[in-house]
Amino acid sequence: MNKRSLLRLLYFTTVFCTAPFFLTGCGQNFYFAGRTLPPSGLTNRVLIAIQNPSAFTNGALTFVDAYYDIRHAYNNQNTTFSISGASVSLPLTIQNMPEEQTGAVYNQGNGSLSIVSYSTEKQGSSISGSPSSSIFTSRNLRYIISADQSAHYLVINDQTIGTTVALNLPGVYRVSLNPGATLGLAFVQNSNTAYSLVHLTGPQQLSYQAYFASNGTWPANSSNLPAEDCEPQNLPLYCVYPISPGTARFDRPVKAIFSPDGSSIYVLNCGPECGGAASGITTIPITASSLNTGGIGPSGLNLQASATYAVPGGATNAIGNGTTLYVAGQSIQPDGYLAGNLTVFSFTNNQIQGTYSIADGSHNKMLFADDNTLFVGAQQCQSGERYHLNPNSTAGCLSLFNLGTNSVGFDSYKGDLTGIADVEGLHKIYVAEGGQIYIYHTPDFVELDNSNVTVVGTASDVAYMDGSSDANNTTY
Repeated sequence: MNKRSLLRLLYFTTVFCTAPFFLTGCGQNFYFAGRTLPPSGLTNRVLIAIQNPSAFTNGALTFVDAYYDIRHAYNNQNTTFSISGASVSLPLTIQNMPEEQTGAVYNQGNGSLSIVSYSTEKQGSSISGSPSSSIFTSRNLRYIISADQSAHYLVINDQTIGTTVALNLPGVYRVSLNPGATLGLAFVQNSNTAYSLVHLTGPQQLSYQAYFASNGTWPANSSNLPAEDCEPQNLPLYCVYPISPGTARFDRPVKAIFSPDGSSIYVLNCGPECGGAASGITTIPITASSLNTGGIGPSGLNLQASATYAVPGGATNAIGNGTTLYVAGQSIQPDGYLAGNLTVFSFTNNQIQGTYSIADGSHNKMLFADDNTLFVGAQQCQSGERYHLNPNSTAGCLSLFNLGTNSVGFDSYKGDLTGIADVEGLHKIYVAEGGQIYIYHTPDFVELDNSNVTVVGTASDVAYMDGSSDANNTTY
C-alpha cells in the first residue's frame, strides 16, 4: 500500500469508524430494509468477473470494498474477498439484481449461468447452457432466454417446469427479456424482422400439434403471421412468432427496452450501423389482446408495432429516465467511418431533444450515476471517425454525459469498456476497461487511485452489489 492510500485509510478508520459495533466494515452505518448484512460486513461492494486469473483456473469472482477502494478488509490486509464456491469458466457478463440480492454471471467458457447470492456471498446454482451471444434471466430466475448464434437456436430455459427448449431461428444473435419474463424478444442478424417468444397453454399444445400434423406449418397469430418454429414438434411448449410491423417498420432491430409501467416496448433499430437504411425507435404497445390469453411466462403472441421514430445518430443501446430515452449509436460519415452519438429522445412529444458526440464504437454499456451523470461505454472505439481524423487522439471508450449541462467528457484510452458499476452516494463509478479495474469521480470525471483494486487476469465486468434498485444495472 502506498503512503497516500495508507494515510487515507487511517483517516477514515479514525474519523468514521468510531462505532465499529454497528458493522464489521465501515461505509454506511445502515443497510436496506429486508436485506441481511453479508458475511464480509461490507455495504459498498463491487463484484468483479475475472477471466484467467492464474495458470490453474480460467475464471474467478471477487469483490472489493468500494468505500475505501481496497480489495481487503479495512482492518486486516490479509483478509480479501471472493464469492465462496464460485465455479466459473471465462465469466463474461454480470446481470446485476441487487433488489433480489442476486447476480447472474454468464460463463463464456461453457455457456452456463452462475447464480450468486449477494446476501451469503456464495455461488448457489449453476445452470447449464450453450455458448450464447446474448443471454438474460428474469428477476425470479425462473426463465432464461439466450441466443445460440452458432447453432441458430433461440433457447428458453424454463425452470418452472424443468425444461430447456431450443427453437430454430437462423441468424438469431440478440435477445431481450423484461424483468417479469412476460415478454421475450429475439433479433436476427441482418434482418428487418423482430420475433417474440410464446409459452403455449395446455389446450394450445394439443391444437398446435394437430394443426401441424394436418398442414405442415404452425398456426398464425392475429396478424396472420405463422410461427417461425414451435418445439418440441410432437407436443409444442414454446413458439417463436414474427412481430407485425403494422404501420411502423423494423430496420435491423437489435434490442428492446421495456417501459417501467409495462405498457410499451421500444425496439432499437440499428439501421446503417448494421447495414440497414435508417436507425430509430419502434414502439410496440402492450395490450390484453397482444398477450397469449392464459399464458404463463413469455406471452407476446400478437405483438404489433404502432410507430417508428427516426434517430439519425444511431440506435444500438438505450436507457430511460421518465419519459426521456437516451439512445446511443453510430452514424455513417461522408468518409465511410462511423461516429458515436448520444441522442436524447422525449416521448412527451416524440421528438429528439438533442444529439451529442460521444465515443465511437459498439455502445454496450449505459448507466446513470451520481451528480446527474450518464456514462456510456463502448468497445472498438478506436475504429471510428474520431481516431480516423486524429490518430493521436487520447480519447477513450468511456463517455460522460452531464444531464444538466448536456456536456460530454471522455476518459483517456485504456482499451475496450466492458463494465460499469455506479457506487451510489459515493460519487464514483467502477469500470472494467482494457481488462483492468478503474475508478472515476462522477462530478468531474477525474480518475481515482485504483492501485488497491487492480486484478490479476482480465476483468470482464463489474456490478455494484449494494445498489438501491435493479436500475443499477447495464443489462435491462
